[in-house]
Parts: sequence; structure tokens; C-alpha cells
Amino acid sequence: MSRLSHDQYCDEITARTDAFRATIRGADLDATVPSCPDWTLRELAVHLGGAHRWVGEIVRTRATDAVPPEQVADGTPGSDTPDALDAWLAEGAARAVEALRAAGPDEEVWSWAWEHSTGFWARRMAHETIVHHADAALTTRTGYEVAPGPAADTIEEWLEIIDFVRASGGPQATGLTGGAGGSLHLHATDAPDAEWLIEFGGGALAWRRAHEKADVVLRGPLTDVMLVLNRRLAADSDRVEVLGDAKLLDFWLEHSVFG
Repeated sequence: MSRLSHDQYCDEITARTDAFRATIRGADLDATVPSCPDWTLRELAVHLGGAHRWVGEIVRTRATDAVPPEQVADGTPGSDTPDALDAWLAEGAARAVEALRAAGPDEEVWSWAWEHSTGFWARRMAHETIVHHADAALTTRTGYEVAPGPAADTIEEWLEIIDFVRASGGPQATGLTGGAGGSLHLHATDAPDAEWLIEFGGGALAWRRAHEKADVVLRGPLTDVMLVLNRRLAADSDRVEVLGDAKLLDFWLEHSVFG
């Protein structure tokens, strides 16, 4: 497995937004999102749609500085009705994908991260949409699964984000490597070569694709391993298996926070 192509990321944004819209259609939009308890389902949808429009504006204008959200046209739905929210979500994703496809992956634009390119934003929005679709599915108790390529890349992008946040001085992520640390092995049971070894502690964080012994192993279907790592599925869920030092996995999950 490897990173997806620019067009594949764009396809994923469209497909996952459509799946998100289908998941919330007819649902109670005032329901609390269990994995993001400060948000209702409606607020989750507005966050996702706003992110799409914000990134579309960054890419379309080739922004060299952060774009204030209030400067993004139609940054929130014009009505509280479910139909208006659905149409707004669809349009926002379409605008973002249109801008990303027109730009290609190599244009230089502002980002908050280690990579300042339109390709970064295509990847980021694909995974943003994948994970927030999971939030919606958890809220509505509907089915959810991600194909092996995007699921594996979601894991790897998340590891890159945590390492960036740690190196930038994020307090919780810095705590991740401040002590003795340990090693974590991710093992997907339904996808070949979808295994990672993560080593952290002593001020450092490193990871690689590997089948090696570790202090703790998180084992299960790739989608579920990805959801646990992204703090969307509890590590004690019967959908995954934890072998070894479960407290070390808890420590990782507590400290691998973005924001």
C-alpha cells in the first residue's frame, strides 16, 4: 500500500461526502455525536462542510496565508432545514474537488502543516471526510467501512500529524514522547502488509511498516484499527484485540491529540 493519487483523494472526498449525507439523512440532527461530544450531528455536518469550502477557497485563490473562515462565501448553510444542509454539503465538496482537480497536486499554497501544497489539502480533506463520516455513522448506528488503501493512508497521515504536533510543541503530543515510552504494533487482520510498528519515548517518535514484536499490539480489521487510532472506537471494543501492555495503548491514545 502507498499514498493515493491526487485524483483518488478527490474521488474519496466526493464519495465520502455522499456517504456522510446519506448517513445523516432523516437522522436527528440534534443528537450528540458520541466521538465528538461537544457537537450535535448538525454541528458536525456544518464543521465538515465548512472545512470543504475553506480548503476550496485556499486552493482556488492560491492563498499564501491562512484564510479567515468568515471570508469564505457561504461558509455556513443559509437555512436550518435538512434539505438545505444536504444541498450545502454537496455543493461545498463539489467546489473543493473542482478547485483541487484544476490545481493538481503540486501548486504551492498555505497550510498549517509540514507540506504547503494543493496535494496536502486533497489528502487532508479526504481523511477529514473519512473520519467525520465515521462520527456520523457512530451517531446514527449505521454501517461504516473504508477500503484498504484509504484506511491505511488515514493511519499514516494521522501518525504524521501527531509527529508534527509533537515537534511543534503541542503539550499533549509532547507528553507522548516525554517519558520512557514503548512500542505499539498495529496489525490489520484483513489486509496484507497493513502492519505498523510505532516507537515513542525519550523525546522521539518513529514508525514504519513492519511485522515486529512490540510492548502492545492492536489487532483487528483495518477499518477498526484505524478507528481506534483516531479515537473513534474504544480500544476495549470487541471488534479489536489488544495484546500486551494495554495501559501503554491507553497512554498513546490519551496523548495522540491534534488541537
